[in-house]
Amino acid sequence: MSRSPDHVIRFGLVKVCIWKNQTKSGDRHSVTVVRLFRNGDVWQESTRFGRDDLPLLAKAIDQAHTWIFETNQRSADEQPASAD
Repeated sequence: MSRSPDHVIRFGLVKVCIWKNQTKSGDRHSVTVVRLFRNGDVWQESTRFGRDDLPLLAKAIDQAHTWIFETNQRSADEQPASAD
């Protein structure tokens, strides 16, 4: 059974998936970026991007960064304060 991404951002045929990885240091996120294309009747993914894909790619990656930052911030805010 494959796992699902934590969050997906799409602009046209550009898709960014954000994955949560649990580590000894806490949750970390990684990102995969693909461009969707059709090969006959079958949708496929490529990691190659053309000139016209780049503005959408930049926007999607920027939103991924914001989503990860805000998610980490919420998680940090939910942590109980340590007793000094």
